[in-house]
Amino acid sequence: MRISVVVRARNEAEHLPRLIEGLAAQTIQPFEVVLVDSGSSDDTVAIAEQAGWVISHIPAGDFTFGRALNMGCSIARGEILVVMSAHVYPVRRDYLENLTATLERNSQLAVYGRQVGDERTHFSEHMIMKQWFPEQRILDQGHAFSNNANSAISRSLWKKLRYNEDLTGLEDIDFSLRLLKMGGQVHYEHKAPVVHVHEENYSSVKHRYYREALAYKRIFPGENLSMGRALTLWFKNISRDIAEASRQAVLTRVWRSIFWFRSAQFYGAWSGFRDSSITESDLQRRMYHPPGNKPSSDLDLSDSEMTINYSH
Repeated sequence: MRISVVVRARNEAEHLPRLIEGLAAQTIQPFEVVLVDSGSSDDTVAIAEQAGWVISHIPAGDFTFGRALNMGCSIARGEILVVMSAHVYPVRRDYLENLTATLERNSQLAVYGRQVGDERTHFSEHMIMKQWFPEQRILDQGHAFSNNANSAISRSLWKKLRYNEDLTGLEDIDFSLRLLKMGGQVHYEHKAPVVHVHEENYSSVKHRYYREALAYKRIFPGENLSMGRALTLWFKNISRDIAEASRQAVLTRVWRSIFWFRSAQFYGAWSGFRDSSITESDLQRRMYHPPGNKPSSDLDLSDSEMTINYSH
């Protein structure tokens, strides 16, 4: 089955070369890569064109995550659609092979892969990734968490469900929720890891969690995050981060980023939720620190034969 990779991008010239190199190193080559650009002012489009990617443009004023994905998926010709952020890059040469293997046998499922950070990732973001993306494969996980920075679906499934174009984020969770309601499955594949580069400050972290909270309310009407609950989560997560940073003997280096990151996270989320009634659903708790997953350790790169050695 042919694999089309769909990438959303805006001003990603710094990161695209690694993604291009990582895809070129795959054991299974994609049939095509479709870039949906939302008004880049740098060399993003030129770099993608030089790599032979298919280019589509969406005006910045029309952009939503779901609309950009639908545009890219509608152009793509592959039977399998792999969705990647422009600022991720695969760790392994068999990344595409592992991510799409189950889709060869079952088109009524969504698959998402592991994410890790690098030296630019804030300590608390590392902690979030280790909690959300464990070291073991989870087949038919039974809840709607997914992440479109690193995911795959069949083209036939996309035609049935399409991504919600009105949400300010979490279009992946909305898609997975509708998939589960129609009897489909969501799988997690730990052997399809990408490095997800987040270079954010207080304002951008706060905005990310604010828009995700707005989207969450649309997906789950009536949900809310009270100030008391936000403060409790803030305190618990800071305490956990400090304990782990102390164990790793890096607390003196990262304690400031722990405080500002968690403050931005939960202030942004509370700001997005504050107009709704208070509930304490299991899905809400899973959004911020999903239960049942043993936090993963650092990525094992001992399989050197399959590890990509990047030149960029």
